[in-house]
Amino acid sequence: MSAVSNLLVVSAASLAVLAVVQAVAFAVGRRIGRVNVVDVAWGVGFVLVALVAAVLGDGDAGRRWLLFALVTVWGVRLSIHMHLKSVGRGEDPRYRELLERAGGDSTATVVLRVFATQGAAQWFVSLPLQVSAVLGATRGFGTVLVVVGVVAWAVGLAFEAVGDRQMLRFTRDPANRGRIMDRGLWAWTRHPNYFGDACLWWGLWLICASVWPGALTVLSPMLMTYFLAWATGARLLEKSMVTRPGYRDYQKRVAFFVPRPPRR
Repeated sequence: MSAVSNLLVVSAASLAVLAVVQAVAFAVGRRIGRVNVVDVAWGVGFVLVALVAAVLGDGDAGRRWLLFALVTVWGVRLSIHMHLKSVGRGEDPRYRELLERAGGDSTATVVLRVFATQGAAQWFVSLPLQVSAVLGATRGFGTVLVVVGVVAWAVGLAFEAVGDRQMLRFTRDPANRGRIMDRGLWAWTRHPNYFGDACLWWGLWLICASVWPGALTVLSPMLMTYFLAWATGARLLEKSMVTRPGYRDYQKRVAFFVPRPPRR
């Protein structure tokens, strides 16, 4: 099978799997009365796409299963964290605001604006996984890109996992009620989890870019970074956080996205 034909098979199967994931997430969301269950489905969907790419792709086997392993570690951790973060709580303010702007929470609006949009984003962002699965072996300078990619993935995972853990412990302590989290990684960037996620996906792209024409999927990590920093991530979250006492001062002291030492 040619690389193009194999890519069509992998991409079609990935799209079908993501449609099932989002359909299940929608059904669960309707049952429990909140759409933020889509955040749990986010990591799961990428893990399944990575599995589809590893199984159906006929490119370099070592790189296929390396990407599957890296995405699985990240995706499973993220989905578990999002479940623990949301269980027993109400709707995420970001989604509440999104649906209000869209005109309500009718079935059509929820499907189109939340679940279908997330599924389409998952498919596009996962293109490096799909394309890499049909490409040949990595050689020469490409090996350096794989190493750098794995390092970027590890740095990103550390920022995301440690940042999430620090925030979870902070919010669960009653003594911190009404306070702004500005400790640990949160003293270096206001969104260590989002920064880590972006760093991680650039690392996965570098692994794909180790073989031409994998580098052409660069729009995927760019879109992911856009989502994390401006569209549905950090900027949208700060719209609800800025009204909290002390948050504007926190914004002045701590970097928005890329970490740096805090200002006094």
